[in-house]
Amino acid sequence: MKKLFLLLALAGFSIFVNAQNKGNLFIIGGGNRSDDLMKQMLNTADLKAKDYIIVLPMASEIPDSGYKTLALQLKKLDQHPIRNFNFNKHDVNDKSWIDSLAGAKLIYILGGDQNRFMKSVLNTAIYTALHKACKNGSTIAGTSAGAAVMSKYMITGKQLLDTAYKETFNKLRDKNIEFSPGLGLLENTIIDQHFLKRNRYNRLISALAAHPDLVCVGIDESTAIIVHGSKAIVAGEGQVIRLANPVALKNTDKGLLKFSHAEFGIFTAGDVIDVKP
Repeated sequence: MKKLFLLLALAGFSIFVNAQNKGNLFIIGGGNRSDDLMKQMLNTADLKAKDYIIVLPMASEIPDSGYKTLALQLKKLDQHPIRNFNFNKHDVNDKSWIDSLAGAKLIYILGGDQNRFMKSVLNTAIYTALHKACKNGSTIAGTSAGAAVMSKYMITGKQLLDTAYKETFNKLRDKNIEFSPGLGLLENTIIDQHFLKRNRYNRLISALAAHPDLVCVGIDESTAIIVHGSKAIVAGEGQVIRLANPVALKNTDKGLLKFSHAEFGIFTAGDVIDVKP
């Protein structure tokens, strides 16, 4: 029954897809990838006989091991070819690789360090190929760092007012959160990952204060959002937090953030939420 509900919900998403007929984003908050969650990803991609899957492992410190682990899981569930495109060890201008990337029906970005990934991808043919694939109807998936890179304004993880790295952020101050350019597959939504597991509310609130016109989404581990146009359906075992539209946003003379209220929602599998593509 649960699987039937999900399939019906996904089928119903056709009414939400924008006029550009863009593909899907399958954004996972990190942690364990259950077989059920991976089946939902494969169902979203809707692979045909001649389609194939490409894995981009450049965020990972152990790209080959990360690829092998994912490939073993996917091969239990699906028989389509899976290719490892590690552009850190390959010419980013190789036309055959770039054309294959643009033509892949499912592209998966491994976790690790989002800054490492974007260093390999930004201002290259890889970036252009990913946008082309998404525009033509492919599914772009990613977990952890691979989730963070989906946004135009990518959270780097650093506090600008504190040089010591803290997973949870310990300040709610103006100009404390650092952003770098991400893939921009979501131009108007900021993604944060490992959200409840690492208690990243301060970080997401800081992101909202920095970009109050955007939607901010925190995805917990073993959980995903499946984005179609301006709507996203929640999948997986955990919860998704959505923040938007802070009212009376101000900074004190000491740089403390404050606002009177904002949209705040907590969502679980099957729920549909508004995002800004």
